[in-house]
Amino acid sequence: KLTMEIKPYKLISLAEKVITSLKGQIENKSITVKMNIPKNLPDILVDETRIKQVFLNLIDNAIKYNHPKGEISITAHETDDVVMVDIADTGIGIPNKDLPRLFERFYRVDKARSRELGGTGLGLSIVKHIIQANNGEVFIKSVEGQGSTFSFTLPKA
Repeated sequence: KLTMEIKPYKLISLAEKVITSLKGQIENKSITVKMNIPKNLPDILVDETRIKQVFLNLIDNAIKYNHPKGEISITAHETDDVVMVDIADTGIGIPNKDLPRLFERFYRVDKARSRELGGTGLGLSIVKHIIQANNGEVFIKSVEGQGSTFSFTLPKA
């Protein structure tokens, strides 16, 4: 059970705060982060702490499972009644057989690698539950060896 404080927020400011908090990890792997979030994007109606956790989990994964000198792009656009966010990386990607189970609690694609990088198998499950609690949906596209894109929708304020 989550206690939520739903208010309007600027998506770009939430994303920038998380990027700043991960700056050390980003620099350690020489990763380039590109952000393409329009300044005139409508505010999103969310719980700030929870959505920052979503960004933290997804960007942290994009760093961990990326190649040195890789790239992460964060883009957003509006559709009829939601804002769609994409967090894409140029990392190792995820095998197709693992995609259906990716948001299950404690599920890890590569147990050895996850232990090495400190994964618990909870991050993506938390992402899914937070997005759903904020009236959004979450999606994944991935090509093994080429990278992954995690997308989610959030309601406009």
